[in-house]
Amino acid sequence: MADSGRKSLLSRIASGNLAPVDEEHSILGHLQSLLNTRQGDSPCVPGYGVIDFADVVHGFPGTVQQLSKCIRATILEFEPRLKNVTVRHIPDETLLTLRFEISAQLVRAKGNRTLRVNTTVRPGGRVDVA
Repeated sequence: MADSGRKSLLSRIASGNLAPVDEEHSILGHLQSLLNTRQGDSPCVPGYGVIDFADVVHGFPGTVQQLSKCIRATILEFEPRLKNVTVRHIPDETLLTLRFEISAQLVRAKGNRTLRVNTTVRPGGRVDVA
């Protein structure tokens, strides 16, 4: 079972665990879900998620910029706890994966606290967030 930093509010209320949430872990959990959801998969919010990477992989490497823009736009729209989001492709010798570094400032953080996240798009479109 996920730790309290990754559980939704309703899950935490139902379990009686109302301890403060680690915002960074919560954001990472949401990014993991968001980047692994394809647009159109959510009947309530059809635009939630990212484009299907399989649809653009045939245009690689020219589509890397398109993927970066899509990831950035999706985060800006659906993760309100982050601002000043940048997504940078990290070249990798492995031909079967794509790597991106996401950098963003936490909205509620005092000062300019930056969160850096490394993502790996695996064959089949699965995105790992670390």
